[in-house]
Amino acid sequence: MNQNTFSTAVQIRFNDIDLAGHVYNAKYQEFFDLARIDYFNSVLGSRIDWTDFGLVIASIKIDYAKPVYLDDTIEVVSHVVAVGDKSLEMFQQVFKNGQNEAVAVAKTVLVCFDMKQKESRRIPEEWREKFRIAEPALQIN
Repeated sequence: MNQNTFSTAVQIRFNDIDLAGHVYNAKYQEFFDLARIDYFNSVLGSRIDWTDFGLVIASIKIDYAKPVYLDDTIEVVSHVVAVGDKSLEMFQQVFKNGQNEAVAVAKTVLVCFDMKQKESRRIPEEWREKFRIAEPALQIN
């Protein structure tokens, strides 16, 4: 298992399972969403006020490697891997049962967005500094 500070345990529920007995593919998006919020709360030190400004998904790509079943335990490991002027990229992996090999991987581009003005905006300097501290290898433009 990848030992990482930004790891979120996610409970698998019966309604996450499809007729084949494994987690339905669309449920992974919910797992990534939960872990993304956990990551931002941890790194930014407070909850984002989504009524003012926040991040919206511009693109997401999920690759599935192995199925997850009801009795499995999973965690999602999250990283911000790039920060631009108005957007950032996250890399997230789902691991099951303490194994080292990811069962699903997501690459997501998020855009900083002013919810009141309905337009993109520059990622705040305060956030940039917190990302630098949390992710020392991160390249920030």
